[in-house]
Amino acid sequence: MPRVVIIGAGPGGLSCAIALKRKYGFDNFTIYERGGEVGGTWRASLFGASSDVSVAFYSLSTDLRDWKGSHGSQKELLDYWVDLAKKYNLYPHILLNHAVKSVEWDTTNNHYHIVAEDASTGKSSSSTAEIVISAIGVLDTPRFARIPGLDTFKGAKFHSARWDSSVELRGKRVGVIGNGSSATQFVPQIAKDPEVRIIQFCRTPSWLLPDNRVQYSQTTRWILRNIPFMMRLYRWILFMRKNFTNYIKSNAPKKYVDKLVPTYPLACKRLVIDTDYLRALHQPNLDINWDGIDRIVEDGILTKKGIEHIPLDVIIFATGYAADFYPLHVRGKTHTIQEYYEQELGQRHTLAQLFPTSELLYDFWFVFRPNTVTGHTSAIFTNEVQRKVSSLEVKLSATDAYNDKIQALLNNSVWAGCISWYRVGGDGKISSLFPGPALRFWLWLRKPDWRHFSGIFKQRLQLLLRVLIFSGLLALGASRMEMFRAIQTKAFPLARSLLESVSKQKSRIIG
Repeated sequence: MPRVVIIGAGPGGLSCAIALKRKYGFDNFTIYERGGEVGGTWRASLFGASSDVSVAFYSLSTDLRDWKGSHGSQKELLDYWVDLAKKYNLYPHILLNHAVKSVEWDTTNNHYHIVAEDASTGKSSSSTAEIVISAIGVLDTPRFARIPGLDTFKGAKFHSARWDSSVELRGKRVGVIGNGSSATQFVPQIAKDPEVRIIQFCRTPSWLLPDNRVQYSQTTRWILRNIPFMMRLYRWILFMRKNFTNYIKSNAPKKYVDKLVPTYPLACKRLVIDTDYLRALHQPNLDINWDGIDRIVEDGILTKKGIEHIPLDVIIFATGYAADFYPLHVRGKTHTIQEYYEQELGQRHTLAQLFPTSELLYDFWFVFRPNTVTGHTSAIFTNEVQRKVSSLEVKLSATDAYNDKIQALLNNSVWAGCISWYRVGGDGKISSLFPGPALRFWLWLRKPDWRHFSGIFKQRLQLLLRVLIFSGLLALGASRMEMFRAIQTKAFPLARSLLESVSKQKSRIIG
């Protein structure tokens, strides 16, 4: 049976592991997690983050939750994933505090070499696997703004994605750079303390939508919990509903209205739910500065307009993530993944599974990679609808055709109308988003076109052998447990043995 390594124990990695155990009875896998707990972004986001779409979408379709309200807090969502890891007994498979440093394909032995570092000791270890699944989140690597003098600042500084709880903000002059989803969530939280003096440096306004969060009544929770199919029906109702409302002018301080109303089309950038941000702007300890940053100095920031010097004790960067960069060194047959992106100058941004693996990778899979998320619903959905197969190589011609189709649709979309993290370098190709609603994504992935792949023979052979062994055991009156064990111990090894034999004869396996 092949060994599988999953990189990341966030929602993507845990969902993948759960599917392997639930759907296939497969448990020969290891999950490498650089943090001290599972949960991904919900473990790392310590500033009071919450879901910006209904929390009903943040649970797996196989494990619905009795949520307390329409939107989940960071703690509620972290608890959910910790509970699932315990429910499916995933912790014995997880190496916490182990960051994967490199993954390289061994063409001689036909497997990957994985090198990981133990964060507690600094020691490196290596392992091998026939299949590697990258569950590194799209919003994983913090991006610091390229501002001159960043390293000269002598006060405390950190990125909101790596919140430093050891930094005391009370009584401090705090500069916040950025005003996207993260900033609009944590700024109201830290502004609650009147002794924290906040100056927020903004460049481009965001479309702020009204907060439609509600706490469910006990009656509502009882209905969702006890009436069959009500939880699933509620998810589908939310899935089909859209609500775009601009209410900035009626809620923002008058002195900021002209600056806070965007001039670019609605949804060109990520839509931001107003979690008391506009209300916080009325507080005397919070100001917005639109003058632009010229440079950072030892004790603060110099603005572009009039070269004003603003003294600061702490700088918090809410400047987003490097969504157009793959942070892990993964070398396949000829290139690393990042080299492939750079070589193509952003021309090929593929669906997570649709890399031209005949050129680059073999049995290396992605969760949440280019052009897979929609920007307006939970990524859990896009993860669940992706089809799992045992071994594939994606043809280059199919990859190019798919990418051309994706980019043609994206170039005519609202996302092409402004600078955003959805695009390479902010203004290049749209590399993060899928061009359309989640329903289209589901329809596209509902039934694969096997002509676009090679390597299907392995999957079909395993299926055939399962059927043959199952039929034979059934005829002999074997129990269900005996059948399952035989399929696991006989069908998979036999399929692998046959494939190795075919490989040695250098026969081309085409589905």
